[in-house]
Amino acid sequence: MTAIKVLIVEDEPLIARNIAMYLRNNDFEVSAIAHDPEEALFQLKRQPPDFVILDINLECERDGIQIAEHINHNLFIPFVFLTSYSDKETLERAKKTNPAGFIVKPFNEQTLYATIEIALSNHAAQANRHVPELTLDKLNKHLLAPLTDREFEVVRLLYAGKTNQQIAAELYIAMNTLKKHINNAYFKLDVGSRTTAVATLRALMVG
Repeated sequence: MTAIKVLIVEDEPLIARNIAMYLRNNDFEVSAIAHDPEEALFQLKRQPPDFVILDINLECERDGIQIAEHINHNLFIPFVFLTSYSDKETLERAKKTNPAGFIVKPFNEQTLYATIEIALSNHAAQANRHVPELTLDKLNKHLLAPLTDREFEVVRLLYAGKTNQQIAAELYIAMNTLKKHINNAYFKLDVGSRTTAVATLRALMVG
């Protein structure tokens, strides 16, 4: 799939469904909805997403902060916290996990999208700060089938943490055209998701 895959961890079904609707409206793929920590951990292992929206206050033995700690220890993916009310101690615990952002309930579609957009960009900047700049010549030396100039432009923006909507707007191309370029790039990189594509690109640039 070419869309950014998002795991939603939210114990209130109505809020979870609204988030899923907002995400799909903005060309994200909802990889799964987890209503409790156990389901969240299962989904993280079964199909690692590109991004996680994580409620802090899950009505369970574990809270969202503990899931965030698991993500930090086992997966290099960005996440944002959902919160409606939290005491100072809980918020301090949450900050220590270095989330990519916070979304305060109630929120609307525009707020959700803007928070994710900023979070993805910041995460990419942090992850790429010690990696050489992505260049077409160096990248193509490692590939059996070289990327075209347009495919490289798409890959460069994926690497920078841009969403599909941002890439399509920046390159002045239709979404269907963009998805074809992403699929072609994935095939040449021998990857099946955005997370693995970005990880592969970093490895090729360092190598």
